[in-house]
Amino acid sequence: MNWPTRPLRLVVGFGGGSSPDFVARVLAEPLAKALGQPVIVENRPGASGNIAADVVAKSTDRHTVGILINGNMTIAKVLNPSISYDPQKDLMPLSIICTAPLVLAAAPEVVKTDARGFLDAARAAGSQWSYGTPGIGTIGHLGMELLKARTGIGAVHVPYQGNPQVITGLASGQLQLALLPPGLAEPQVKAGKLRAIGVTSARRSALVPDYPSLQEAGLKGFELEIWTAAAAPASLPPPIARRLNEVLAEIIRSPQVQQKLFQHGYEAVGISGEALVHRVKADTAALAQIIASQGIKLE
Repeated sequence: MNWPTRPLRLVVGFGGGSSPDFVARVLAEPLAKALGQPVIVENRPGASGNIAADVVAKSTDRHTVGILINGNMTIAKVLNPSISYDPQKDLMPLSIICTAPLVLAAAPEVVKTDARGFLDAARAAGSQWSYGTPGIGTIGHLGMELLKARTGIGAVHVPYQGNPQVITGLASGQLQLALLPPGLAEPQVKAGKLRAIGVTSARRSALVPDYPSLQEAGLKGFELEIWTAAAAPASLPPPIARRLNEVLAEIIRSPQVQQKLFQHGYEAVGISGEALVHRVKADTAALAQIIASQGIKLE
């Protein structure tokens, strides 16, 4: 198989400094070494990552791979029927690269108490509080809406271009809370710029072991995970897809890559494309239920 014959393009739906951008850049060098061609990271931010996903879905050059988040591969079409790609028809899942719970983070001046007390204060504040996300339909958005439904919190949604901008909004007091990836939240918490309330995993996470789970605060059954995956156009020939899956699996298994991802707040996974297909279907059903129950629509 005479492939690749030119540089490989990794398309990312968020800007520099975002978690998907970091993941792409961790993969770029070992991918280039394994494939014998340069690997170029191309940032195409906007529409909660769906602009990049659309670029990938429509690519015909056989040398384009998307580094995408949950929403781009699951509920993009559920949330916005008018988007020009269908995740389950136009994208070929290659591998989940890494996963993490989310950290419920708060602005530093917000009432200082335990997680249960914080949720009580957020409930009492009603619509006077606001929360930030990297866009409508992202896991940070759907997770907060699920949290609101489960707790009676009335915080108002404020979408940003990406999580780095959300963190700036929290640190400056423009926002009161947000759900953030651990790798972005922890350095800000250590620097005193943010407060960590808890994590969305079923129990404490090895990524941030000092943070309580929200289940410890009484939110039984509240569990949410973000993942970053590699996907190709559905038109990619199966032999090339198999080669990419094999190469990605080997890279993700390497201790160096696993350590870099862990230090950034992610646990390496590297599951097969077939397993990712099943994960996409299951997550689509679960997230679509949140969208329907909360009446979430594009603004």
